[in-house]
Amino acid sequence: MTEKEFFEKNLVLTIEFDRYLLEYPEVAEQVPLNAQIVLLPEDDPELCQKNREVAAVQREPGQPVVYVRIEKLAPLLSRLVNPQLTVEAA
Repeated sequence: MTEKEFFEKNLVLTIEFDRYLLEYPEVAEQVPLNAQIVLLPEDDPELCQKNREVAAVQREPGQPVVYVRIEKLAPLLSRLVNPQLTVEAA
C-alpha cells in the first residue's frame, strides 16, 4: 500500500467515523479527552495492521487509546431528493 492509499483510506474512515459520532453523540461521550483513536477496518487487514503500527509509534505516554473496529463501509448512497431528468433529442 502506498502512502497515498494509506492516507486516502484513513481519510474516508475518519470522515465516516466523524459522521457516526455526530449521529450517535452517546458514543462520542465514551471517548476520553486527548484519546488516540485507532480505526481498524476488518475488511482491510493490511490497513488495520498499518494503523496499529502507526498508533504504537505516535502514542503519547499515558495517552488513552480507543480502538474502533469497523466491519466494513456500506456503499455510498446518493443524497439527491427526487431528481428530475429531461432528455432532449439530438
